[in-house]
Amino acid sequence: MSAAPKDSPRFTEIRNSKAFHLYHVGERLEAGIMLKGTEMKSLRQGQAQLADAFVRFEDGAPVLHHAHIAEYALGNIHNHPPRRPRKLLLHTREITKLQAAVERQGMTVIPLRIYFKEGLAKVEIAVCKGKNVADKRESLRRKTELREAERTLQAYKRK
Repeated sequence: MSAAPKDSPRFTEIRNSKAFHLYHVGERLEAGIMLKGTEMKSLRQGQAQLADAFVRFEDGAPVLHHAHIAEYALGNIHNHPPRRPRKLLLHTREITKLQAAVERQGMTVIPLRIYFKEGLAKVEIAVCKGKNVADKRESLRRKTELREAERTLQAYKRK
């Protein structure tokens, strides 16, 4: 068997599945992320979670907290801690824009997904506002209505 072509990704992306349920997602940005070698290898295997992750500004720099990147299975004693804080790489004007949004009431910066672009790991982050219980119910109701409409449409097409 021949090896897989270099263009095909080993995994598509790692998504934050909770983000759209818990937050109203606003403006999105692409940021680079500072990783160690073993973290990069674990990401290429698709072993990460963003469920509880958030971005906090420390000394004017955005830092990703609570993102879980599993230890590399073939690593040695110098393997990385899975939940260590990781710096994000953004332009200065993007950082100031994000900080201004966070200073507004109820806004936070949440990572939506991690993916590879031209061999580099990228994080899509978004300025978000938390949903209240009624908003969560409304979005759940809409989702179930869309699902039911899709099912009836599929059933109609089969006939």
